[in-house]
Amino acid sequence: MKITSVNVRKVEKEDSRMRGIASILLDDCFAIHDIRIIEGDNGLFIAMPSRKTATGGYRDIAHPINQETREEFEKTIIDAYNNEAE
Repeated sequence: MKITSVNVRKVEKEDSRMRGIASILLDDCFAIHDIRIIEGDNGLFIAMPSRKTATGGYRDIAHPINQETREEFEKTIIDAYNNEAE
């Protein structure tokens, strides 16, 4: 699996830690939209798309299964976000 495209849209909301929204394309054939870029206490991180459950919590709709893939997603998306800032 290879991330073949990343699109980032910066978001500036007052009193919000969300810094942007990203969409990625995997192998030029599978898209994941609404990946949030969040400013955490230790820097930027990503939050995968989620939906609200019947109990009021949130559950990811799509997400990496292992840490290696999550780190690849995060690095690629945050690099694209930082390049958008320049």
